[in-house]
Amino acid sequence: MAKFAYTGKGMNGRDVSGEVEAENADAALSLVKKKRIQNPKVKKIGGLGFKFGSGVGLKDLSRFTRQFSAMTTAGLPLIQCLDILAEQTENKHMAVIVKRISLDIQGGGTLAESMDKHKAVFSELYCQMVRAGEAGGILDTILNRLADYQEAAEKLRRKVKGALTYPVLVAIVAVGAVAALLTFVVPVFANMFKDMGGELPTPTKIVLACSNFMKAYILYMMAGTIIAVVAGLRYKKTPKGQWQWDWMMLTLPLFGDLTRKSAVARFCRTLGTLLSSGVPIIDALTVTARTSGNKILEQGIYRTVEAISGGQSIAEPLKATGAFPPMVIQMIAVGERTGGLSDMLIRVSDFYDIEVEAAVEALTSMLEPLIIVILGGIIGAVLIAMYLPMFSMAGAIH
Repeated sequence: MAKFAYTGKGMNGRDVSGEVEAENADAALSLVKKKRIQNPKVKKIGGLGFKFGSGVGLKDLSRFTRQFSAMTTAGLPLIQCLDILAEQTENKHMAVIVKRISLDIQGGGTLAESMDKHKAVFSELYCQMVRAGEAGGILDTILNRLADYQEAAEKLRRKVKGALTYPVLVAIVAVGAVAALLTFVVPVFANMFKDMGGELPTPTKIVLACSNFMKAYILYMMAGTIIAVVAGLRYKKTPKGQWQWDWMMLTLPLFGDLTRKSAVARFCRTLGTLLSSGVPIIDALTVTARTSGNKILEQGIYRTVEAISGGQSIAEPLKATGAFPPMVIQMIAVGERTGGLSDMLIRVSDFYDIEVEAAVEALTSMLEPLIIVILGGIIGAVLIAMYLPMFSMAGAIH
């Protein structure tokens, strides 16, 4: 099956475009005509027409949702909103998807059903909330909540990503600096020591041995590192590997607390947003489990769903998972008793957003001097080992 891009005129006289999959150009043209598109033209997408992922970033989706919410609040018809957004968006992939959604709705489909066909862009959480908004006649309110949710989630994601990226980058630079020192600088000293003759100090022998090993096996080490990283990433995609990775991220000494707080904040914000939008508790928990981003948390939420289906409250099963702090359990229990669970969850998520920000700052302030000390210690030890023979020779001359 090949991909074909098409253009033409819709039933309302507006320009439309999109993509279809077909065996050949004639089959693609036939599919396009079935969409009731007038004067259609099709063109095969070449080998360079592919894209990684959906081609739509979180910022694009958040901007689309915010603008969509503003238009529906202003009272514009749904089709007109989508057509305007398709024309205004700078992301070509997003424009094509929005046009397809508009055509599907013109064909009799609902907004949620049309978005559900593009799962790479619109998550299950997104589609569930839109479905609830359509059913309750409060689509503008739901879209506004979705925009708030996406902006808050993106802000939290950037904080956590920044905290995890910095030490990794510094560690890579440190390893590269030490490798360059052992590969290019130490051999210069080694040749000089060889010409001098005499017995070398033990630290110098160790550094020279490391340098010789690095020079002899550096290509094998680089290849082994690449193979290990690729194999690790492939294993991480398996259910067992994902579970082990998530468990490790929750139990690491420095990063575990940050990971747990960010996971709790995401859980509370997602569940609170769904409940406030009118999604039933079982459906809301199921969607929250699938979008939790952590297998340990996901399993605990699914057990909670089973317990609630059996007639229990939400607080006790969540407590039994051991993944949620006592304060969160207590706040959820209070929310259940007072009938304001969704508002309580949003408040908890706001609190944990602040906690995540504080944890990121604390982690960064702790790691910066620690990495500098370690890097400085390694480089300093190498340099001292290289200068020890010179000190010995100067003492002998004296």
